[in-house]
Amino acid sequence: MNITYSACPVCNSPDIHFALRAKDNTVSSQIFEIWQCRNCTLKFTQDIPTEDEIGTFYQSETYISHSDTKKGLINYLYHNIRKSTLVSKKKLIQKITGSDHGNILDIGAGTGAFLNTMQKAGWQVTGLEPDRNAKQKAMELYQITLQPSEIFYDLPLESYNAITMWHVLEHVHQLNEYMTQLKKLLKPQGMIFIAVPNYTCYDENVYKEYWAAYDVPRHLYHFSPAAMSRLIQQHGLNLRSIKAMWYDSFYVSMLSEKYKGSNNLIKAFLTGLVSDWKALTRNEKASSLIYIISK
Repeated sequence: MNITYSACPVCNSPDIHFALRAKDNTVSSQIFEIWQCRNCTLKFTQDIPTEDEIGTFYQSETYISHSDTKKGLINYLYHNIRKSTLVSKKKLIQKITGSDHGNILDIGAGTGAFLNTMQKAGWQVTGLEPDRNAKQKAMELYQITLQPSEIFYDLPLESYNAITMWHVLEHVHQLNEYMTQLKKLLKPQGMIFIAVPNYTCYDENVYKEYWAAYDVPRHLYHFSPAAMSRLIQQHGLNLRSIKAMWYDSFYVSMLSEKYKGSNNLIKAFLTGLVSDWKALTRNEKASSLIYIISK
């Protein structure tokens, strides 16, 4: 039984409408509808598989956050760019928290590359990951033991200086429950870092239904800055700043070209370049955004 929304998952407004259709280009080739809320501007995938049933839509060798695959040019480039983005994330956390050590919780840790970076920098790390293969990879690659996502609600309260969700919140069925728990887990002076795709970016405007960051049905929600701000505010949290997540536009554009059937890497590069250029003067136009949040 799929989940059909009659109201917005963020603001609960019934003023929702059909926006577009997108294809699952990773696993099933199924077509899914994406709807939009007129009130808070959230887009969301309609008729999504339940939490118990969605696992089959992640079972693909090409799903890089779980497999760590380097097959194909796009994944090869992803791995090379990731080396610099991991360092950038570490520096951002150290700068915003004002500390070069502490307790960090990474939710949706994938194969553990980010936690490995933070652990080497002197942080005490905890990672949650639902996928068994990804957890095995984390142990093989970095000797990091990731915990099952089910313990999220059993973690010690007010224990973390930093909590990170790198492209994870859009996958979470229990959206509002997660936001409530994040607040409880954070130390009084701690910070939350949530990165999500931004459908108001230039590359979405170019690719529309082929935009790879829609990634239906794995991406349940498609956030705008307005929708994320509303979600943060209604849970009694404070949005401290929004940062652009550089380079995502290039990876997304390359995948989007592939989904269109053109594989035009020159066009993808130019689209990514323009997208990041537009974000230079206005962060909120970047392909992916990092929301920095406090109590």
